[in-house]
Order: sequence, then structure tokens, then C-alpha cells
Amino acid sequence: MNRDYFQEALHKFNTDKPNWYGWKKVDGDGNKIPNADRMTYANIKVIKDGATIPSESDVNAKIQEIKDADTARANAATSGKAKLKAGEALTDAEIAALFGA
Repeated sequence: MNRDYFQEALHKFNTDKPNWYGWKKVDGDGNKIPNADRMTYANIKVIKDGATIPSESDVNAKIQEIKDADTARANAATSGKAKLKAGEALTDAEIAALFGA
């Protein structure tokens, strides 16, 4: 299953207003936006009062932050498994990656 990093990142903004965004269905000229093309930065719309659309660079930075955390977790799991096989002590990050603790 592929993760939707874009939407995952959007959920990290306006956390005091869950489900703050939706997708435009028509473009500025009134043309219907095909469903396959709707979920893009250009088509974000605010659906909760008081929420704001983060900048595209902020969204991209958040996506990278999420991906970096995934990589760190995977690396800690790999390192932890190797240490378990060798009988070495594990770090807290390795324990969390392996056992969710």
C-alpha cells in the first residue's frame, strides 16, 4: 500500500481544526476538475472557518520530515535486528522501531 504523504502532511497543519481542507471540483473557469487531478496543492480548499492553507514549501517540508522519520525508523529497526543477533544492547529508537515501545 502506498502512503499518501501529501494528505498526511496536510493533516499536520491546522490541527485545532480537524478535516480542515477539501478539494476543488471546478477550476477558475468553471471547468470540472477530473477526480484523478483534484488532489493537488493548487486544488486545496479550506472547509473549516479559521483554517489557512499552508505554503506549498511548508507542505513539501512536512512531507520530507515524515519521509525522514520513516527512514530513521527503518534504519533503527535494521540496526536493532543486527544488534539482537550479535547480543548487543539496543538504543531506545531501536526498541521503539522493533517493538513499538
